[in-house]
Amino acid sequence: MMNPTLEHELAPNAANHVPLSPLSFLKRAAQVYPQRDAVVYGNRRYTYQQLHQRSRALASALERVGVQPGERVAILAPNIPEMLEAHYGVPGAGAVLVCINIRLEARSIAFILRHCAARVLLCDREFGAVVHQALAMLDTPPLLVGIDDAQAEGTDLAPNLDYESFLAQGDGNRPLSAPHNEWQSIAINYTSGTTGDPKGVVLHHRGAYLNACAGALIFQLGPRSVYLWTLPMFHCNGWSHTWAVTLSGGCHVCLRKVQPEAIHAAIAAHGVTHLSAAPVVMSMLIHAPAGAAPSQAVSVITGGAAPPSAVIAAMEARGFSITHAYGMTESYGPSTLCLWQPGVDELPLEARARFMSRQGVAHPMLEEATVLDSETGQPVPADGATLGELVVRGNTVMKGYLHNPEATRSALAGGWLHTGDLAVLHPDGYVEIKDRAKDIIISGGENISSLEIEEVLYQHPEVLEAAVVARPDSRWGETPHAFVTLCAEAQAGITGEELIRWCRERLAHFKAPRHVSLVALPKTATGKIQKFVLREWARQAAAAASDRPEG
Repeated sequence: MMNPTLEHELAPNAANHVPLSPLSFLKRAAQVYPQRDAVVYGNRRYTYQQLHQRSRALASALERVGVQPGERVAILAPNIPEMLEAHYGVPGAGAVLVCINIRLEARSIAFILRHCAARVLLCDREFGAVVHQALAMLDTPPLLVGIDDAQAEGTDLAPNLDYESFLAQGDGNRPLSAPHNEWQSIAINYTSGTTGDPKGVVLHHRGAYLNACAGALIFQLGPRSVYLWTLPMFHCNGWSHTWAVTLSGGCHVCLRKVQPEAIHAAIAAHGVTHLSAAPVVMSMLIHAPAGAAPSQAVSVITGGAAPPSAVIAAMEARGFSITHAYGMTESYGPSTLCLWQPGVDELPLEARARFMSRQGVAHPMLEEATVLDSETGQPVPADGATLGELVVRGNTVMKGYLHNPEATRSALAGGWLHTGDLAVLHPDGYVEIKDRAKDIIISGGENISSLEIEEVLYQHPEVLEAAVVARPDSRWGETPHAFVTLCAEAQAGITGEELIRWCRERLAHFKAPRHVSLVALPKTATGKIQKFVLREWARQAAAAASDRPEG
């Protein structure tokens, strides 16, 4: 029985209770490793002392232009040093960081800026054209601060302020503002989820701190680690590795464009020890002209679709060690991983690949991951066969969705984050997904909502019905395949190629279907489209295409 007197006498105070925030990682790294290279990018190098100073200057500059605690600051940029600085400077001003996918089209960018009420937008000049289209759609556009990266291509941004000039207005000695409460929001990441409209996933300082700790632990990061940024920092804040590498005192090697030659060159030039990548990036590496094998071991965490055995074998032959992870934007990125077990290394490749295809167990900072019966909500037997929904809970689960209480209640119902993925629980406690949430397509590591594509197809005047499913793809893992029924009078004049062009004009190109089949859609007796039939049709079409001889 709890002693109330004891608990009252020993209340937390400033000496023994400090709100957790990954901002403390940068302060510590600057103190412990002040002259260690923190960031390497082309000819640019910043020590941890310099990264700390630049991040503090950014926080000060944001404060001086009127950004208040809790207000949102967005950034649209690839993996460049300024993107990393934003992960410290923005929350260091007490503001909330909103990283925007650089592959989005103007309409989606405008929606995000409007929905989160961004006060400032930091933007790389390469995205000037699409950003100005987006800003024209807003009644109250944010202050535009332009990043003039020497490696950028494309149009002039014509910003309100230049990033380096903006930093010069700030005070590099201003301390980063620690949160008063670790539940304070640190970031909002937008995900399409299972609906056509993006949802803003709100994350807190405590979760970011703990997920970064988990990443550093499971990835075995340390002060000798050199991390190559092939994973977009805009994607779940780089799976929290934006903070985890700094926690460990490692070096961030930034890479603007993910190209196999550039990756191999960076590994050789900088002694890269760690990177994270979707399976498509690994496929790019193994199909690129073979370079020299790394002189050091390179650890790779991959997410999304499970890596095929052929990819695992080819990567291992090139000196890479693979770990398969699973997660969601709603769980700060990776939440489970297929942890190594004694004896796994001795298994034949096929058996080892089967083991590695599992989504695994909860990472060290997540409380629990399990599989529940979708009808009863009770745990399924650990027999490796009974299907249920994969659910997780713990301190690395989102606060909820911005301005969307109904979706928040649904996602967090019953004390669990519901992933929407069907899985089994193996006798050893490892979970394995058997069927992803039906409306999501994972292409090159990016989530694509089939409903969003269907909405665009339905806007075509000659489309009667449309349904989009995932089609297996040897390079991207999956790509969208649309099945369309045209109006009777249009069937002779409209082609699949025309509908693909229609989508590409209205969506980010990576979201547009690569294949369109003009068919009568299969339906149930109640008129519901049978997407499981369409998935099988798409699978058969992909198999037939792969068997077709070239030329």
